[in-house]
Amino acid sequence: MPADKIADPSAPESNNSACPDSDAVTSAISHDSGEVFSRLTSRSIRSFVIRNGRTTPAQTDAMDRLLPKFGLSYSDQPIDLQAQFGRTAATVLEIGFGNGDVFTHIAQQQPERNVIGVEVHTAGVGHALLAIEQKQLTHTRVIQHDALEVLHNMLPAESIEKVLLLFPDPWHKKRHHKRRIVQKDFLDGVCRVLKPTGVLHCATDWAEYGEWMIEHLEGDSRFENTVGPSMASERPEWRPLTRFEARGHRLGHSVLDLIYRKV
Repeated sequence: MPADKIADPSAPESNNSACPDSDAVTSAISHDSGEVFSRLTSRSIRSFVIRNGRTTPAQTDAMDRLLPKFGLSYSDQPIDLQAQFGRTAATVLEIGFGNGDVFTHIAQQQPERNVIGVEVHTAGVGHALLAIEQKQLTHTRVIQHDALEVLHNMLPAESIEKVLLLFPDPWHKKRHHKRRIVQKDFLDGVCRVLKPTGVLHCATDWAEYGEWMIEHLEGDSRFENTVGPSMASERPEWRPLTRFEARGHRLGHSVLDLIYRKV
């Protein structure tokens, strides 16, 4: 679907709740959350906000029991993926996996691949860890850290087959556009970690953000659209319908899957 055919939704739908009205997002968080911020990133402008969401007892237990087994601690130097997984395999990376439904679905359907998920919110990480345990997805790892720093520092160059960015926060107010994750710094990091001909798959149900993504991707000569310039792809069969996406469909929102290949 060409960019000029995107229907403008009546309200935002994304993996993240609406952004704060103030641009000074860090001032609205608690002291404890501030400590989380300093641990998760050193950047002054962030594409995420840590909110005081409630973590269930089961999620807290999963963080205690399972994160040491399936989590990767952030490193500012490239890690050895073969050593971390105990095997050499094509690796898929999902950025901002929310509650982990897509992340764990991919891992369950594609056991021949290593699957890494990055998410900052503890409740989502805990939820994903419970699914990893239940489904015995030993070829998965989670990273609770700022994805930009993971892309630029932690993952080895040309080590990832596919990067997924599904329904990121649209930061729909113009003064918050600087917080959108899809821009040059993000594309630099993605290009760094993708193998030659590796794929970046973005999806959004916020029409204006879809146009923003297309503009940035089409303007970067390191990527080419797999179905033609400025075109959206059909949702691949391997990508399950997320609950956010299903709700968007009920509200009449258009969803774009934008799939680009590193050249």
